[in-house]
Amino acid sequence: MKFNINEEQLIIKPYKSPTSIYVREQKGFYQKIRRYINWLLMFIFIALPFVQFNDQQAILLDVVKQEFRIFNFTFWPQDFILLAGIFMVAAFGLFFITTWIGRVWCGYVCPQTVWTLAYVWVEHRIEGSRNKRIKLDNSPWSASKVTKKVTKHLIWQLMSLFTATTFISYFVPVSELYSGMITFGWSGAVTFWVLFFAIATYGNAGWMREHVCLHFCPYSRFQSAMFDKNTLLVAYDSKRGENRGPRKRKDDAKAKGLGDCVDCNLCVDVCPAGIDIRNGIQYECINCGLCIDACDQTMKKFNYPKGLISYTSEQQLAGKPTNRFNIKLISYGSLSILFVVLLGFWFSQRIPLEANIIRDRNALYRVNYQGIVENTYTLKILNKTQQPLHFYINATNLANADITLPKNLLIGAGVMEEVPVTVSIDGYDLKDKITKFSFIIQSVEQPDIMLEKNTMFFKN
Repeated sequence: MKFNINEEQLIIKPYKSPTSIYVREQKGFYQKIRRYINWLLMFIFIALPFVQFNDQQAILLDVVKQEFRIFNFTFWPQDFILLAGIFMVAAFGLFFITTWIGRVWCGYVCPQTVWTLAYVWVEHRIEGSRNKRIKLDNSPWSASKVTKKVTKHLIWQLMSLFTATTFISYFVPVSELYSGMITFGWSGAVTFWVLFFAIATYGNAGWMREHVCLHFCPYSRFQSAMFDKNTLLVAYDSKRGENRGPRKRKDDAKAKGLGDCVDCNLCVDVCPAGIDIRNGIQYECINCGLCIDACDQTMKKFNYPKGLISYTSEQQLAGKPTNRFNIKLISYGSLSILFVVLLGFWFSQRIPLEANIIRDRNALYRVNYQGIVENTYTLKILNKTQQPLHFYINATNLANADITLPKNLLIGAGVMEEVPVTVSIDGYDLKDKITKFSFIIQSVEQPDIMLEKNTMFFKN
């Protein structure tokens, strides 16, 4: 068997970047939904750091102090195991949503999509419509072109700086961050991270855009493992649309052997990923629905039924009944609910108190002049609440024990105190040389906050 291979087939051609995507501005039902969702998400993103709870910033992830405050809850590095539970809930929730209604996260909620379309909106306002932008980029440099380009990029950079500053306000107190910005008092670390995220936002939303979705985002790669023939996705009805071709509004398409697709190419022009949905299901599609709005607009002009491009499933396109609630979807949904319940139970059982016991390393025990056996301990107590609390400490399984500790034990919010404790007991009251017992640490103001720590008492 011989293979005929041309020399050209053996040449490895270097990667060539595709041409720029000029997204056409589109109005319609799904675009309106996305606009409302995007405005709501951006408002929440900007406003949340300014929300106060118990006279302090409601959401503050203080990396320096290793204190992560979310309204009434304060988390510490010891609580990071809860993060694994949150990720599991998010993962199964994403699996469930993707199996059910496809990549709606990408099309409507993903920050990359939200900010990219916001930057494109600015581009539309300054440089004009899609055709005007193409003409502007192909034209020689002039004062008008420089003015438009500089204005656009200046606004993009201001948007990036504002986005980065808002993001950092989740990690640095708002009052400290913005007062430091006004007085040029930012530390080197704050300045670095604000500039870092500003550059990242400017690069991702202004320059890279769809390349982030196509080449960097892992979600587009593994989503196919969650799709099935009942998953809702954006698709083109080729049976109805083909053969495609241009025509006049009064033309009889059937007489010309044409389908409903007039080959206007608007579905490609409005696509942020630059794909042609008519080529079939593609992993690049982010299910934003812009092509649906563009196609429905054209169908209306030609008095054709809407829905040539629509949210549908492979089963529906094949003319078969769709089973929305199949075993796969029910399994993902059940696991999502299960993990939410388990995480909720975990949170409800969480005690906002941490304690460690350190024994005196110099001596296991000592006997005072009265013949009483003493053991000394150091209790490291961390108050993980947002209020200063008084605590009292007691011992179990030690009859007639006397506990000596500082009076009026007050520990501030988020403060760890080292509390010296001496336990004294008559040796005749103990049968064994080593007696196991527990310290009970309980809040005076909130008795539900109670922790039991096991240790041992030694005698001669």
